[in-house]
Amino acid sequence: MALMPSDSCLQRIAIISVHGCPVARLGERDTGGMNVYVLQTAKELGRRGIQVDVYTRAHDPRDEQVTELGPNARVIHLKAGPYRAGKGSLSRYLPLFIARLLEYQKAQGLSYQLVHSHYWLSGLVGCDLAQRWGIPLVSNFHTLAELKLQARVGEHEPLERLSGEQKVAETADVVVALTHHEQEALQRLYPDASGRVATIPGGVDAELFQPMDSAAAKAQFGLVGKRVILFVGRVEPLKGVDLLLRAVAQLDERQDLQVLIVGGRPEEDREIARLRALATELQIAPQVQFLGTVRHEELPAYYNAAEVCVLPSYYESFGLAALEAQACGVPVIASRVGGLPTVVHDNETGYLIPWRCPEPFSEHLEVLLRNEQLRQSLGRAARQHAVALSWKAVVDQLEELYCSLANGTLAAAAPRAGA
Repeated sequence: MALMPSDSCLQRIAIISVHGCPVARLGERDTGGMNVYVLQTAKELGRRGIQVDVYTRAHDPRDEQVTELGPNARVIHLKAGPYRAGKGSLSRYLPLFIARLLEYQKAQGLSYQLVHSHYWLSGLVGCDLAQRWGIPLVSNFHTLAELKLQARVGEHEPLERLSGEQKVAETADVVVALTHHEQEALQRLYPDASGRVATIPGGVDAELFQPMDSAAAKAQFGLVGKRVILFVGRVEPLKGVDLLLRAVAQLDERQDLQVLIVGGRPEEDREIARLRALATELQIAPQVQFLGTVRHEELPAYYNAAEVCVLPSYYESFGLAALEAQACGVPVIASRVGGLPTVVHDNETGYLIPWRCPEPFSEHLEVLLRNEQLRQSLGRAARQHAVALSWKAVVDQLEELYCSLANGTLAAAAPRAGA
């Protein structure tokens, strides 16, 4: 591929995303906003002439080892453990992943100026590589085990993850938080890293996600004459979809209502089976569709077919689905948790619900579903808010951070163990 000239201080960087392949289908068990973040930042950095290699595990036997993302950006799949291994078992394969990565790097004669890791598993890989190569490490967690455990009774996280997150936080030259809420949590949980946390938000592709004709979007999915409530995301207990179903069951008028759940694998997910049973118990099963995963490029039509998007999560480090919905001019009702107050502006672009019970969700759904003028007003403000969080703006900040580290103008972390 022909190279683009670069005005950046950087020539080539490595991005580590062990379980989060940026070209994997979204909405499945281990895919979501992090995959989008890796994909979009890699592509934008590549457009600026920076060579970007994203290293991830091969997750499908049909994967090509190298997949081009765009100018100067590519994904390199490494065979490290079974294709279908869940992220809960991946730590045992990290030494093999590192070995395969080093084999590829040496065989191709590659050198990097910086490594950026995503999630704690990748962070541990990043710690190893940064020490070997003598380059800075930037790390995103995207979600923190301690915050998940605090958010919902019944959540379980291995001690290995807790200790792994601490090691990465205390080793990385800079930890990138997506919101001020995450920044404060990192500084509280890991005081030794408190001076090395930078807040850079996630972004949205405001050209892909934009308002379109709602009637046409409804017609595309056979929803003409329906009022549509939409959920987009992984279908797991932490996402609180059961709360959404209970809120819908309390609505006074449901005869023309349709609830769309985008994400998961309806044919095999136990959580979806549980939610189907709950919808039957609540006598709303005919009005609830579990659509499974859809291609990222198809999501704007689903958002535009909806009157409102609901994120009743127990915890969200950022909440990309909320930002995508708003970019499409759709108001959002979300839990007041984690990073969602950064993404959704209460009473301006939607509503934030501080209580973990269905009644307030149901009340705000009633208000929006009955008031088209209010929906349009919130939707216009939502679009304006989302446009300001473009991937270009995000990568402007990332590139500035990278260059300050590569040039030595930003103080590095304490010496790494063994350095």
